[in-house]
Amino acid sequence: MASSPQVLSPILPGSIDAGAAEIGAVLLAQGHQALLAGGCVRDLLLGREPKDWDLVTDASSEQVSGLFPRTIDAGGERFGILRVLHEDRAYEVARLRRDGDYTDGRHPDTIQFTHDPRQDASRRDFTVNGLLLDLGSQELIDVVGGQRDLRDGVIRAIGDPTRRFGEDHLRLLRAVRFAARFQFRIEPETWQAILDGAEHIRSISAERIRDELNLILTEHGAAPGFQMLLDSGLLHSILPEVAALDGIHQPPEHHPEGDVWRHVGLMLAEVDRLSEPDLAVAWGVLLHDIGKPGTLTISDRIRFHGHDVLGAQMADQVARRLRMSNDMRRRIVELIRHHMRFRDTPQMRTGKLNRFLREPYFDQLLELHRLDCIGCHGKLDLYDFCRQRVDEMASQTQEMVPRLIDGDDLIALGYEPGPHFARILAWVEDEHADGRIVDKASAEEAVSRQFPRS
Repeated sequence: MASSPQVLSPILPGSIDAGAAEIGAVLLAQGHQALLAGGCVRDLLLGREPKDWDLVTDASSEQVSGLFPRTIDAGGERFGILRVLHEDRAYEVARLRRDGDYTDGRHPDTIQFTHDPRQDASRRDFTVNGLLLDLGSQELIDVVGGQRDLRDGVIRAIGDPTRRFGEDHLRLLRAVRFAARFQFRIEPETWQAILDGAEHIRSISAERIRDELNLILTEHGAAPGFQMLLDSGLLHSILPEVAALDGIHQPPEHHPEGDVWRHVGLMLAEVDRLSEPDLAVAWGVLLHDIGKPGTLTISDRIRFHGHDVLGAQMADQVARRLRMSNDMRRRIVELIRHHMRFRDTPQMRTGKLNRFLREPYFDQLLELHRLDCIGCHGKLDLYDFCRQRVDEMASQTQEMVPRLIDGDDLIALGYEPGPHFARILAWVEDEHADGRIVDKASAEEAVSRQFPRS
């Protein structure tokens, strides 16, 4: 990925979060060191609003907890990490330390606390995250070349990249995420270490991988991020179903953009343009066509019959593998299962169309359809048709027409309660919307005729 030179912003006292500044002031007043660390310093230099504010100090966890009334143990005494609750925010306060070897690829075998901020900076993952700001002297401490790499738009591991990734293999994904988020390039030795170690990402828990992928999808760098994941081999290790889309040709009359991977990449680029990407929709974009390799047939043209059904089944497996919440899993699966229904909307009967437009997931499904169209032929006629119909329904001032009959009426007619009630009542709603039944009596007569009792 190409990157452009960055102009770094000065860090002024007024740009520091009031809570972080107050915590630092308390530590300093007790004779301890207090420094901002990592991402918040990086973001301040880039002129961005930090999401999190982290501090490091030479005070022990016991000393920190004695200075603040509300603290949460975030790493145990061994790691010296606490979360200090101040007003409505939590601030991580960690003790300055040096780490020994990481034989398990996750935690250091030994930890040595230190009074030297430079030693703490040198144990971190990437140079752009190894910057410290002393809240007492306002000195910016940079012993790893972080300012240089921020200016040049470079993600570079601190020290030996292979060793740094070996300490925590999640850093393989984090390197890609930072490069995608900031539109930076990954330094060659760091990139080579990612290529060499890509398969080690399998040792990381599904939850940690999921959280990184969620961020790549929603931090406005999804398109370049997933291209880097593919190029590095990481995608083959964590989402082989998505990696398999590369090279799957599509019928040019419907997909002039090229193969399925190219199509998904164009859609992700549109997600990146959204001010606040919806996570379920972003996952829907990534996974909506994963059923195509398994349904590919070539006759008069390339076809993928049933790819939506197979794709929904595969997406369910992916979501379970990544330990997604049940709600997120169900929503993604529904988006993929129904993403092809728009082609039938102009021919749908009024009742069926109205029910489709009132589905709880419809706004997200419509957005997925819009992105799907932009990522191929660019025709938005079905999107416009549904959008207009939704607007017409919303503009109606009268209340929704009540059902002519309900479950109690079906029981009174002699039907046994069960799941089929929903199908019967939906049919009645369709017939009513289309004007074929007009009142309760005609509804009961029509039901008895259409659904004979056994």
